Amino acid sequence: MQVTTVGLDLAKNVFQVHGISNHGEVAFNRALRRSQVLTFFERLGPCLVGMEACGTSYHWARGLIKLGHDVKLIPPIYVKPYVKRGKTDAADAEAICEAVTRPTMRFVGVKTPGQKAILSVHRTRSLIVRQRTQTINMLRAQLAEFGIIFPKGVGHATQFAKRVLEGEQSDLPQIVGDVIAELCDQLLFLHRKIAHYSREMTRIAKHEPRVALLQTIPSVGPITASAIIATVGIGKQFNNGREFAAWLGLTPLNRSSGGKERLGRISKMGDRYIRGLLVLGMVSRMRSINKNPERYDPWFANILARKPSKVAAVAMANKTA
Repeated sequence: MQVTTVGLDLAKNVFQVHGISNHGEVAFNRALRRSQVLTFFERLGPCLVGMEACGTSYHWARGLIKLGHDVKLIPPIYVKPYVKRGKTDAADAEAICEAVTRPTMRFVGVKTPGQKAILSVHRTRSLIVRQRTQTINMLRAQLAEFGIIFPKGVGHATQFAKRVLEGEQSDLPQIVGDVIAELCDQLLFLHRKIAHYSREMTRIAKHEPRVALLQTIPSVGPITASAIIATVGIGKQFNNGREFAAWLGLTPLNRSSGGKERLGRISKMGDRYIRGLLVLGMVSRMRSINKNPERYDPWFANILARKPSKVAAVAMANKTA
């Protein structure tokens, strides 16, 4: 019996494989330990292997491609409709095997080690930015209990932290003063880390021609450009720019029925990180357009005149994508 299609359900230690033959018969549905996966696929002839695009999926995809298999990664949300009744590892592997054979199925490109390396910098920087925000919020909350308020913004928070560590006196109790000093030290440490990773992204942008090319787009800097390249690659999975914008969740939800077209808010179904970077870049660009509208495409000035600023920023991000 020749196995032609395999559904592989990934996990930390116990994997499930479901294989079918060229006649559509079930060849196997069994569990494998992590150490057995590559050995198992070495014994199989070249076949179509489907996996959900999730943690470690790119690592396993690259390993199976080296063995001669045709690997397809599927967004988990597109696999769910093929799961029969209860959710088990065996049912998931069978659903993946079924979904990967659908002619209209959409797949995720396999990321290279270089792309994942760039993404690791982005993910780490994003984590530290969140930690800095949490630290600032905690610092403001602790000080507010004693009537001390500083203006909003990262710049004001870091300046306050520097003054505290330089010995600025306050009327706080000793215990609270020690806590505030620790928070200020943590805030400045995180702030320096973010600056370090931002410089690293700029360095990456200088050595990657595709990142440099994307930076020629107004309001697309090294962070946004490197995130797009690391996530999308060469972009061959998209037929046009509209599909890329839809993948980012920047296009309106379509709830049309009975011949009536109803468009709602943006779908927010795609990559939230890149979508946020693009919108943030457009917010920055809006300030320049408001100052010198004659230097920009009339479309941008028109959308700013007709729509609220946040709606205009999303519309501009959609057009940029």
